[in-house]
Amino acid sequence: MSGKFILSLFVINLIVSCSSNSTPSEKKDSSDSLLNARHSYSNYDEARLDSLHLYLKIDFKSQMLRGIAHWRIADCRSESIVLDTRSMEINQVWVDGVKVNFEQSGDHPIFGKGLRIPVRKESKSLEIAYTTHPDAEALQWMKPEQTAGGKPFLYTQSQAILARTWVPCMDVPAVRFTYSASVECDSQYRVLMSAENPKQRDKEGLFQFSMNQPIPSYLLALAAGDIQYHAYEERCGVFAEPVVLNKAIKELKDLPAMINAAEELYGPYHWGKYDVLFLPSSFPFGGMENPRLTFATPTILAGDGSLVALVAHELAHSWSGNLVTNRTWNDFWLNEGFTVYFEQRIMEAVYGKEYSDMLEVLGYEDLKSTLEEMKPDDPDSKLYLDLYGRDPDDGVSDIAYEKGRFFLVHLENLVGRENFDAFLREYFAAYAFQTMTTVEFIDYLRSDLLNKNPAWLEGAHIDEWVYQPGLPNDFVPPVSEAFQDVDSIVPAILSDDPNAIALTKTWTTHHWLHFIRGLNTPMDTNVLRQLDRRFGFSQANAEIADRWFVLAVQSNWVAMEPFIRNFLNNVGRRKFLTPLYRAMHDANPYWQTQARLIYEVSRPGYHAVSIGTLNELFEIE
Repeated sequence: MSGKFILSLFVINLIVSCSSNSTPSEKKDSSDSLLNARHSYSNYDEARLDSLHLYLKIDFKSQMLRGIAHWRIADCRSESIVLDTRSMEINQVWVDGVKVNFEQSGDHPIFGKGLRIPVRKESKSLEIAYTTHPDAEALQWMKPEQTAGGKPFLYTQSQAILARTWVPCMDVPAVRFTYSASVECDSQYRVLMSAENPKQRDKEGLFQFSMNQPIPSYLLALAAGDIQYHAYEERCGVFAEPVVLNKAIKELKDLPAMINAAEELYGPYHWGKYDVLFLPSSFPFGGMENPRLTFATPTILAGDGSLVALVAHELAHSWSGNLVTNRTWNDFWLNEGFTVYFEQRIMEAVYGKEYSDMLEVLGYEDLKSTLEEMKPDDPDSKLYLDLYGRDPDDGVSDIAYEKGRFFLVHLENLVGRENFDAFLREYFAAYAFQTMTTVEFIDYLRSDLLNKNPAWLEGAHIDEWVYQPGLPNDFVPPVSEAFQDVDSIVPAILSDDPNAIALTKTWTTHHWLHFIRGLNTPMDTNVLRQLDRRFGFSQANAEIADRWFVLAVQSNWVAMEPFIRNFLNNVGRRKFLTPLYRAMHDANPYWQTQARLIYEVSRPGYHAVSIGTLNELFEIE
């Protein structure tokens, strides 16, 4: 379809409802078991869609996207193609340019609706005209007062199965496709996608995008707002709101060095450019590894570069996750465990082993805390998950990230770093732009590495690590000499010894996190007051402040309530929200009341991902 025809369809979709021969009908899906196993209605084993072109109009006023998704059919062995949709209206559907009837399943609370489209085996294309709902879960429409620069902002969060709320698609990581897009938006906004981003609009006033490497649907990403760019070099730079840009530029000054270190470790970067976009504070995650355009939380802008490991993590995903992708969400550790391991190696290469050792110990402390909250035999503490019938977001925990990382550290220690690095380089090269399951990876691990030495195969303890809950009995926790130094002067700091306090002047965020985590719970509020007066924890970066506020609640330090309220009003990252709200929820009636009052006020500024977690905590339907 021509651009002019598509733009006219945007207008038609505003004023014309579906014609009688394309009215959707309710159809009970008889494949409940398959749906629960795949988290998708799509019949990707019967039909292959290999290319998408999106025509989108961004409407900030109505908080909706109006679009047409044009899918190219590469192969079809069925009389219908089924796509995933949720929180959207399907207006019209065409097959090979001819309007057709379509059917939609009942609305599942997690998986949405299946969109069944009749096709012939020789069919070559699908086109779906649709309109998203204002409450579409992937779309975060920020009001001016919710952004740093005081102007509206839109961003998406498609992982794990939210791409279907803004693009009708086969919303499973097993399906990869290339894509392009033509996007219309008011002239005051710049539009970005997880693709090759244009420097300006075309002659028709549209932003044109292309992603020539195949990606899964969860890596589709869109953002629009008052955004400026700074390039560090030809292939990398940073986007942010103008009032945030200078701070972001200084914080990520080592980005080129990180990319070089990553390539030295595990081979060439395959995605062309690597840019980072800093989003408004409601972004629910630390970062999202959208190809070519990592989305990042502003909470890492600490001013001293101490939290840039998060960017190293998202960069590492360019190999582990984006290049070689978990085929199902049960295999999530293949994305995240590999990436945390790779992140640590990047940080070691750029900042030294002492720095990476601290990160490893902090990661172990997070994992230990997660395991303590679980039952000893909790199946969710296995690397290979069973997410049947559940939201794949349930698999996002320190198990996939940290237990996965420590399994790879165990393998590195077993076979030697040189051998393990060679194995990983070959792994990323051999399976580039493909998907991987846990079973297939274990087979590859055995055949291409462990079988070379009987002692390696015996010592890998694969079953204990991958298929059993918890950590293996012989697991040895990591240590950090820097943290041992911290522990040695804690008593002196608590007694206000000036010599000990002088030693803290060189401490990073990681030193302080370890220090706060090591304090007794509950703590004497007089001691807390003294520490806060001297070190300013309540005014520190989000990593430090969040842990400090949790300790304050657990110690019933009521004077911290205004600081906590301000923090929760201005930070939307789920990593910080969940432990702090949980501490308040589990405390005395005063804090329980404050938690609900603060959440009621702050919730409109949070992303749907964070809201879902917190609604469950507060038992809100």
